[in-house]
Amino acid sequence: MAFQLLLNFFIALVWMFMSSSMSASTFIVGYLIGLILIIMMRRFFKERLYISRLWATFKLTLLFFKELTLSNIDVLRVVLRPKMDIQPMIFALPTDLEHDWEITLLSSLITLTPGTIVLNVSDDQRTLYIHAIDVDDVDDAIDSIKNSFEKAIKEVSRP
Repeated sequence: MAFQLLLNFFIALVWMFMSSSMSASTFIVGYLIGLILIIMMRRFFKERLYISRLWATFKLTLLFFKELTLSNIDVLRVVLRPKMDIQPMIFALPTDLEHDWEITLLSSLITLTPGTIVLNVSDDQRTLYIHAIDVDDVDDAIDSIKNSFEKAIKEVSRP
């Protein structure tokens, strides 16, 4: 990924020197030309294109903001109810993530979402222990996290 990005910047700089213009628009045109060249030559790279990872990262960011907004609304409903009718729960989330940074990112995304917090990570880093403020069904909560955050993190990190 880093090689492709550096190659794209290099092509953009070469385009700037060839066109004898040091403006931002010339750099952007060169960057787009380099991107097209990299896409055309993608079979020569061992890993997937860096643009697909950037797109997956963008989708993960949008997913986080969507979940952040929805959970803020849910917590606001809990707070504004006249009667405290909640079911707080601690549950174990088995994870398929392998790298430390993936587990840290998943833990951070869960903790930053209002109403949930990661309490502990098991020693083998295969289970996250999560406290949620209002859970109706543990299996639904686990499936929700696995099918949203964990899936998006795998899309960003896996080749």
